Amino acid sequence: MDAYLEEELYDLLIFCIQNPQSPELGSKKGRVQEIGRELYADGGADALENMFFSIEHRVKEEIGRDAKPYRAWWNGISGEWKY
Repeated sequence: MDAYLEEELYDLLIFCIQNPQSPELGSKKGRVQEIGRELYADGGADALENMFFSIEHRVKEEIGRDAKPYRAWWNGISGEWKY
């Protein structure tokens, strides 16, 4: 399940990074937040950290951009997650 969520999250973040003015940004952000809630329910804050760590490195390697600002989209899921 995590592999599918990772691919979906990666695709969503790539879209958001490359299209910051898109009218679809709100729906994409909503889905990113849903993925975060699913991950947290399955594995806690460690699952969030592991997933985002992997995504950050993929984004950096593949398109040379920074995904760190999007970590804040998961704020509020857990008291442990504060970015």
